[in-house]
Amino acid sequence: MKINFFGGDVKYKLINKRFKFIFCFSLLIYLSLFFPSLSTGTEIIGPDTKVINNEIFVTTGLMLDESQIQDFKNGIAKEITFFIDLFRVWKVWPDEFVLGKTIVKTLKSDPIKKEYVATSFDGMTIIEKRFTELDSLLKWSLTVNNLKLTSIRELDPSDYFVKVTVESRLSRLPPVIRYLFFFVPDKEYKTVKDSPKFPIGNNR
Repeated sequence: MKINFFGGDVKYKLINKRFKFIFCFSLLIYLSLFFPSLSTGTEIIGPDTKVINNEIFVTTGLMLDESQIQDFKNGIAKEITFFIDLFRVWKVWPDEFVLGKTIVKTLKSDPIKKEYVATSFDGMTIIEKRFTELDSLLKWSLTVNNLKLTSIRELDPSDYFVKVTVESRLSRLPPVIRYLFFFVPDKEYKTVKDSPKFPIGNNR
C-alpha cells in the first residue's frame, strides 16, 4: 500500500510539474505574440509654441520607429497619450506647473480588411476616422496641430515653457495572468521633451 501510494504521489508531482512547464511556455508565447518589445526609438516632434490673439497654441507630434510601425501592421492596437503641460520658470524655486491638457489617441488595424481606425479623445470630444493608407493614419493620429492651451491674460508675467509627455500603453493582460504576473510593465514607452522658453508679459 505504501509503495502504491508513494508511486502515485510521484506521478502526481510529475504531472503537476509538466502542467506548470506547459503553462509558463504558453504564457511566453502569448507575451511574444501580443506584446511588442520595449522600445526607446520614439521621438517627439517639436513642441512648437506661438501666441495668436492672446492665445497660446502648441503644435507637436510623435515619430515611431520601424519596429513599432511593423507591430501595428501586424494588428497590435496602440493607445498613445499626449500630456501637454504649461510650466512657469522660476530662477530659485522648481518650475511651476500651471495647467495641462491630455489627448488620447487609439490606433487599430485590420490586416484582413486592410483598414485602419483611429480615435482621438481630449476629455470632452471623441473623433473617429477610418483610413485605407497607413501614412495617412499615422499623420493624423500622431500629430497635434495648433492646440489652444490657454489665454495669456490668465498668466502672470514670466518665462514659460511647454512640456510634452507621450506614453504608449501595452495591450491589457487577462485578469488571471495580470494577477500572477504583476511585474509585467503596462507601458510600452514614455518620452518627454520641453519647448524653448518664451516670455509672457513684461517680465524683464
